[in-house]
Amino acid sequence: MDDIVKAALAKWPNVPHCVGWLGLDARGNWFMRDDRCQRSGPFAVEPGEAVMASKGSLLKHDKLIDFIHRNCAADEAGQWFFQNGPQRVYLELEATPFIWRLQPDGRVLAHSGQDAGEARQSLLDELGRLYLVTALGIGLVHTSDMALAADTVEVGRWTPEPVQAAALPADWGFVRSPQRRQSGAAAPWLAPAG
Repeated sequence: MDDIVKAALAKWPNVPHCVGWLGLDARGNWFMRDDRCQRSGPFAVEPGEAVMASKGSLLKHDKLIDFIHRNCAADEAGQWFFQNGPQRVYLELEATPFIWRLQPDGRVLAHSGQDAGEARQSLLDELGRLYLVTALGIGLVHTSDMALAADTVEVGRWTPEPVQAAALPADWGFVRSPQRRQSGAAAPWLAPAG
């Protein structure tokens, strides 16, 4: 975590957390979600939901994105957050906490650019999406890197095991939507406009 963030936490330790305002999609892109966006729909639609996803505004500012990457962590409940000064901003995840980018030399990098190390396990869900488990945790392989992934499987370096996508959060200890968890049955996108 950045020193400036640690100093802000020490100075203002009781700033309320926020949920629903920042999302990471399945391609490693960050989205800012204002009140209107949150009322319009969830960041990611769950199977069987009859609503449209409302991702918000794509973040493009490189320094802001780097700041987010340096200051992300998970709490004891498996909810990922960005520590924005004294405020904890919980993340909405479309898929997993990490989106892996495969490199031609065989390395696996997180969406943040961090080296993930060797894949300890590979998983293939019912939709054909590939997940890798590394020392950092579980992540989804970026769709643009599936040709490299197929080559790695073909040479026997990875042997994907079948998995149900809906089971991943419970099996790997992460929360896709702290907003849903906090609001319970009262979905913010069903609330009347103010």
